Amino acid sequence: MHSTYKQEHFVSTPAGGIYVKSWLPEASPQTSTMAPVVLFHDSLGSVELWRDFPEQLALSLGRKVIAYDRPGFGRSYIRTEKLETDFILNEASGPFAAIRSELGIEEFIALGHSVGGAMAAVCAASFPEQCAALITEAAQAFVEDRTVEGIREAKQAFAQDGQIDRLRKYHGEKAEWVLGAWTDTWLSEEFQHWTMKEVLTKVRCPVLAIHGEDDEFGSGVHPELYTSLPAGPCVMELLKDCGHVPHREKPDVVTAVIERFCREYVS
Repeated sequence: MHSTYKQEHFVSTPAGGIYVKSWLPEASPQTSTMAPVVLFHDSLGSVELWRDFPEQLALSLGRKVIAYDRPGFGRSYIRTEKLETDFILNEASGPFAAIRSELGIEEFIALGHSVGGAMAAVCAASFPEQCAALITEAAQAFVEDRTVEGIREAKQAFAQDGQIDRLRKYHGEKAEWVLGAWTDTWLSEEFQHWTMKEVLTKVRCPVLAIHGEDDEFGSGVHPELYTSLPAGPCVMELLKDCGHVPHREKPDVVTAVIERFCREYVS
């Protein structure tokens, strides 16, 4: 049975350390010359919340997979200030740039879930010569009514006794900040006009957009926007009986879709 070599470390920044974990297939000697996959987690996510998906993806693709906790999340440094409304755009020049520099990442595949998908697209647009492919999963391209309603319902659910403990398991004392960074930002008036439309015009690599037909935070119009790019090739995969977390709900299907896409469109 194949396995991966795992590595954990912290990337130093002026504000604090960013936790990074990587998975390298032990049985694939060519991985050192292949573009690694960099994972961008969702609004409540962390490295640990990817669970076994990174390892399975690394084994399926025969490529190194890298995941990191954004500042304020998981094991990365604590944030207490209000999340800036342009935090999605800032990811490419902030944490991701620091990780690229520290790890010596040149060519890469950007793969993001939910808001992480938008961040992955920003990184693809910011580094068009280095990004070999963009893969989004349940990513939003603008603030849809369904998105707002889903976040409102989630905020009410987390207000119930004991629910915040679900986040403390992964974020510790940062849990309240993590929840507020998601709900307060996305429900704020100044964020309602956020859109990825201009950023997406700058993406120059192949694109795969995976989306569940039953996604409670975004309709099928989002993957349509991500795959309506001039550069191409673009592939959209709508998964039946699937909600907002395809890699957890249908892990084998998602891994197979990504493997096929990379085999066909990524060198």
